[in-house]
Amino acid sequence: MPGHSIPRRQLLATSAAALCLPAWAQASYPDRPVKVVIPNAPGSSVDTIGRVVCAEMAKALPQPFVMDNRAGAAGALGVEIARTAAPDGYTLLVGSTSAITVAPLLQKAVSYQPLRDFDFISLMALLPNVLVCNPALPVQTTAQLIAYCKAKNGQTNMASAGIGSASHLAGAALQAFGGFKSLHVPYKGGSQGVASVVSGETDWVLTPAPAAMSLVAAGRLRLLGHSMAASLKPLGETPAIEAAVPGFEFASWIGLMAPRGLPARVTDALSKSLAQALQRAELRQAFETNGAVPHASTAEAFRAHVTRDIEVNRKAVAAAGVQAE
Repeated sequence: MPGHSIPRRQLLATSAAALCLPAWAQASYPDRPVKVVIPNAPGSSVDTIGRVVCAEMAKALPQPFVMDNRAGAAGALGVEIARTAAPDGYTLLVGSTSAITVAPLLQKAVSYQPLRDFDFISLMALLPNVLVCNPALPVQTTAQLIAYCKAKNGQTNMASAGIGSASHLAGAALQAFGGFKSLHVPYKGGSQGVASVVSGETDWVLTPAPAAMSLVAAGRLRLLGHSMAASLKPLGETPAIEAAVPGFEFASWIGLMAPRGLPARVTDALSKSLAQALQRAELRQAFETNGAVPHASTAEAFRAHVTRDIEVNRKAVAAAGVQAE
């Protein structure tokens, strides 16, 4: 009513309540620098893609994104640091297949549960694994490699970056789907495993694309297929493994996450700026170098993707016969 005044007691109560509101509710987001934990070493695919995407996102938001590399325990160290941060949007995490869906399956010491402890903002990229073999092998396609391995009755060798690595699980899953056997030869790192295929010490490997594509271009490895859906073409006309092995998909992912409890309006702001960033030409070179496909998503679609990925990796771990340590 005109002339009606609010009682002083009510004004004081309202003011006190406003003082209790969290910072994100009182000011536009972000109003200070945002820390982004990268649970990988500098120069890795996760680090490279996370950095370039966040740098582009910062152009649309009024504050810088500060990268914080926390490598260790196959990514679990950095993920745990992010998990315990306040869910206010000022500590984010660049998550990946290895740290989010594989580490909890293989490390008993991991205490975080991805679907319980994190909010999923948006995917950044999908990264295919590539099936490559030594050029001396008498095969040109995925189907021919499988037939060759079957004919050799298990007397072929599959390289990997180590027990429980992405290349180990991907290769074990391919054998399970394809119905063939190869002897697993683990190495201490992806570069050593790929080098063993180049030298002929092993016959084939299913490895993240960045580890192999320069050697394919140099003619030192033969590219047989990629591990993404047949509808996608991350490597030009390279066929999908799925065309020869129906149902087989084993792509890695990189995405932006946060401790559980992120305010919806912060999630929306970050998701929109990430989607806009992926449309910029400035990112193209970094993605192509890493064999990655830009892929923004809704928070709900990202969570669903991770849910599926956890199950895929659980089955791959079982197929590989790996025990958590």
